[in-house]
Amino acid sequence: MTGLVKTFGDTTAVDGLDLHLRRGELLALLGPNGAGKTTTVEICEGFLAPDAGTVSVLGLDPVADNDRLRARIGVMLQGGGAYPGAKAHEMLRLCAAYSENPLDPDWLMSALGLAEVAGTSFRRLSGGQQQRLSLACALVGRPELVFLDEPTAGLDAHARIMVWELISRLRSDGVSILLTTHLLDEAEELADQIVIIDEGRAVAAGAPDDLVRRDAEGQLRFTADDVVTADLQNALPDGAHAAVTPSGDHVVTGDVTPELVAAVAQFCASRGVLISSMSVATNSLQDVFLTLTGREVRA
Repeated sequence: MTGLVKTFGDTTAVDGLDLHLRRGELLALLGPNGAGKTTTVEICEGFLAPDAGTVSVLGLDPVADNDRLRARIGVMLQGGGAYPGAKAHEMLRLCAAYSENPLDPDWLMSALGLAEVAGTSFRRLSGGQQQRLSLACALVGRPELVFLDEPTAGLDAHARIMVWELISRLRSDGVSILLTTHLLDEAEELADQIVIIDEGRAVAAGAPDDLVRRDAEGQLRFTADDVVTADLQNALPDGAHAAVTPSGDHVVTGDVTPELVAAVAQFCASRGVLISSMSVATNSLQDVFLTLTGREVRA
């Protein structure tokens, strides 16, 4: 996707967005509500046509080649998209029937913990069960590319881990995944690449670890007696700053590297001071997200 633009009346939903998803990778598209995530995904799926820019999905034009593309992708809708009266196994078998070489529906039901509710109508499934069935419907056709919209919303911890494991297996099999989620720990855990968008523009992109480290100061906190802050400051590398908290802990702020940890340890050892505790804290993906978008995360 290069230079994507989409407007609705006077509102620009997507404003010159570039995205690149490689085969077998998971790209997490993050942003506050109204940032343009849904519009971007719907253009990739062929439901909307862009006003400007170019989009190629599996080498196809999502709009002009939609029939050929639809057979090669899987789409998980946040709202479910199932017939309310259909039983779980009926819904999954219906979706499997659209594919030339589907996965075994019974195996997929079992893998997602749905075997016991196979005969239950969609409307009577719990919210978490409906989410997992929607995921199963997106995967049963052996897609090359899957669009996942909030795949673990409303799931308990056990079901969430189950879905994460299945997503990891998909990536291992070479399936590409475009994930939209408000759960930043989920993006940090699963994604190869993250793109954060706001007001239709990309404000940051990169691997999760790189985003967390970028322009982010960490903290090395330790507890030790008889440490003079001014002396410690003189022993630190350039860019690191020493301070002491009201509770008496010592805090070194800066780029926390093995060299910085070694400098603090060597300083204390040279003075015969025993460090009784030490911990390292860095920015989280949520810290980066809020810094870039200036808004709280809202589901």
